[in-house]
Amino acid sequence: MKKVLIVEDEKHLAEGLKLNLKLQGHNVEHAEDGIEALKMWTSWQPDLILLDIMLPGIDGIKVLEEIRKVDQKIPILILSAKDASRDKVKALNKGVDDYLAKPFDLDELLLRVERLLKKADWYKEETQSAHVVEMYIGETYSFSNVDIDFKKMVATVGGNPIQLTEQEVKLLQVFISHIGQPLSRKELLETAWGYDGETSTRTVDNFIVRFRKYFEADPKNPVYFKSLRSVGYIFDPK
Repeated sequence: MKKVLIVEDEKHLAEGLKLNLKLQGHNVEHAEDGIEALKMWTSWQPDLILLDIMLPGIDGIKVLEEIRKVDQKIPILILSAKDASRDKVKALNKGVDDYLAKPFDLDELLLRVERLLKKADWYKEETQSAHVVEMYIGETYSFSNVDIDFKKMVATVGGNPIQLTEQEVKLLQVFISHIGQPLSRKELLETAWGYDGETSTRTVDNFIVRFRKYFEADPKNPVYFKSLRSVGYIFDPK
């Protein structure tokens, strides 16, 4: 049984969705606004989120942004009356997995839900390669003025601690286990997080921007996390 969170302020629509998803064997909860959605996402930890854009308080795009700051894996499907291309592009750039305009066909929605729920399994398990990486490099690693504690998920840079997310830790582990080796974005997605080819490679680029802010003296002229044109990235701790 998978847990599905519906974030929708139209009560009749939400109740209809809830009933049909329950008939499919899922555990379903409903949030009526963005603030409640973020609270339920944190406390209930759903496997999938169905998210409306036009919500009272915090809109759906802001909810999406807040979730993606912490969790890059949980599948999110936007259900919105906004069908303009610019709205879809904006949502996709913010990290949504799928977008369905209202009114929608129920059978199509249920098929999309089942497809996205397959991805939810990656959220609950580490890939075998991630286990191998952790065993190989141990619980800590140091380079330059940086000390990383993978168990505590903390990086200390020049004596200043930085709290890392689980996704950041896994990506760092992959880089450290492949020092000096060019890695494509696709390889990083698959090895660190178990993503398939459907995931945007821009996800990796966003994490590299973070790492450069964390660890590079001059993020615009990186020394450790370098770009390789038409290839991807390479970690070189000197």
